[in-house]
Amino acid sequence: MASVTIYDVAARAGVSIKTVSRVMNKEPNVRPAMRDRVLQAAGELGYSPNLSARSLAGSRSFVIAVFVDAALTIDHWRSERGADYLSRIQLGATLECREAGYHLLIELIDHEGPQVRQEVAALLAALKPDGVILTPPSSDNPVVLELLDKAGTPYVRLGPERAEGLGPRVHMDDVAAAREMTEHLIGLGHKRIGFIVGEPRYGASQARREGYLAAMKAHGLPVSEGLVRQGDFTFQSGMVEAKALLALPDRPTAIFASNDDMALGCVAAIAEAGLMTPGDVSVAGFDDSPSSRFSRPQLTTVRQPVAEMSSVAAKLLIARAKTNETAERPEDILLPFELIHRASTAPPPR
Repeated sequence: MASVTIYDVAARAGVSIKTVSRVMNKEPNVRPAMRDRVLQAAGELGYSPNLSARSLAGSRSFVIAVFVDAALTIDHWRSERGADYLSRIQLGATLECREAGYHLLIELIDHEGPQVRQEVAALLAALKPDGVILTPPSSDNPVVLELLDKAGTPYVRLGPERAEGLGPRVHMDDVAAAREMTEHLIGLGHKRIGFIVGEPRYGASQARREGYLAAMKAHGLPVSEGLVRQGDFTFQSGMVEAKALLALPDRPTAIFASNDDMALGCVAAIAEAGLMTPGDVSVAGFDDSPSSRFSRPQLTTVRQPVAEMSSVAAKLLIARAKTNETAERPEDILLPFELIHRASTAPPPR
């Protein structure tokens, strides 16, 4: 059988080809009865719109791309941890794309590589996406932003360090979240609180460090040398830096890690040292990844709205593609975080 075309659907529904196209592209101003008739005809014929044909019929590609950090993503997959962040990015954006008849493509960007300019330029030329969702550190990378602006490709920046930029910004308040978590530990009675900073290329890492320091200062608690350690968001770095904290002459009674992977590394290091979490050392993380709920003890952590952020980003880009209009000032959307209290934190031992 020859493949079913848009002409067959139009003939079955008794409408114009243009009407079928508007229904399939989920465009507004189509009467519900007419939309139902076209969808019924398409279902009866087993018609599915062809992406290439839709792209040729107009100026849209019906593709949204997501740029993610290649180095950190590969490290996380190899360690079988940390893939949750990418999964939640995909989930939020995919649901919006499916609803609007779009396709979502994940592209790994090597920000440390010498060919990043050529790599991004080639991707934009090949994909011609209707928009790009930038995750850290792409959201602050001057080369990536320059190429997108030059190509006229709309983009949304997730969690950028800097507010300045042509594209909308969707983010949460990492400083406030880290401060509240530190104050939670202080409220339990902890005075010696170690902190493990995340990957330095990410703006959120320094923002969370800033929140921790602000809480300690506000409560008159000194942050002595060695109490702040540099990690890289991986489980292994959490273990290494937790061991260094436990080796201090006056070891901390609590450790706050900048993400859940490092926090789980802390729990492992504490157990390896013959200590208990939280009986000897409390541990708090950041992300509310699935591993934080499946660990023993379950992790106290900060829930950041990753899926919601990518969903909002996709919605903004799809709306822009439909209208081809830009706002006078880029939107700045702040989404709420939530502290999740679980069994890994408790008052310090007497």
